[in-house]
Amino acid sequence: MIRKLIAFDLDDTLAITKSPIDDKMAALLPRLLEKYEVCVISGGKFEQFKKQLIDRLDVSGQLLRKLHIMPTCGTRYYRYDDIKDEWMQVYAEDLTDVQKKQIVDVLSEGAKELGLWENQPHGEIVEDRGSQITFSALGQQAPAAEKYKWDPDGVKKHKLRDYAAPMLPDLEVRVGGTTSVDVTRIGIDKAYGMKKLMQELQMAKEDILFIGDRLEEGGNDYPVKAMGIDTLQIEKWEETALVIEGIVLVSE
Repeated sequence: MIRKLIAFDLDDTLAITKSPIDDKMAALLPRLLEKYEVCVISGGKFEQFKKQLIDRLDVSGQLLRKLHIMPTCGTRYYRYDDIKDEWMQVYAEDLTDVQKKQIVDVLSEGAKELGLWENQPHGEIVEDRGSQITFSALGQQAPAAEKYKWDPDGVKKHKLRDYAAPMLPDLEVRVGGTTSVDVTRIGIDKAYGMKKLMQELQMAKEDILFIGDRLEEGGNDYPVKAMGIDTLQIEKWEETALVIEGIVLVSE
């Protein structure tokens, strides 16, 4: 089947968590952009995407037009304007102040009750990303090595997710990155982002392949799988690099 769009998660799919993409990935993605539309949809803010991904790409403005950036799990969408030479926000599904306070309270209380609250974190533990509230167990700036050690089997994140979800019935609560749990408006998740992108590009589900590491039920990539888009589960960015190499070779 011929694809038109290749979509990716970011952390642990294209890069080590919160780290810039490797030189190998930085060389592969421009080759992919020459053949396909490319979407990256993940839990971080746009500034994180810029640091990890955009600033590492040496491509023309014309190719950047084919790169679709969806921060905070698709609750925001940015496209590059090659005339203005800047990234433009297409939409943002922000939470209300009341919702934000409720989410922060539930996540903080849940983490403390479950023994998951870090007293000496690396930066904020609960971060307001506008359209998403994210709990990061060790703090937003924790070293990758510490993050990977904290919850290798995902049990801790799922406990907090299972604690918070019933207390936030009108909101979406999903396991996020290596140490995180994400909360958005209900129905505003990665599936929502992909549907908006399909409308923008006039594509069907069959035109898309999604690659991610959190495709299990309750994971923040799962909504894409549940909506019927073909998905590929990976565990680390090196596997994604091999997949991209294969896609590029077949299309050349």
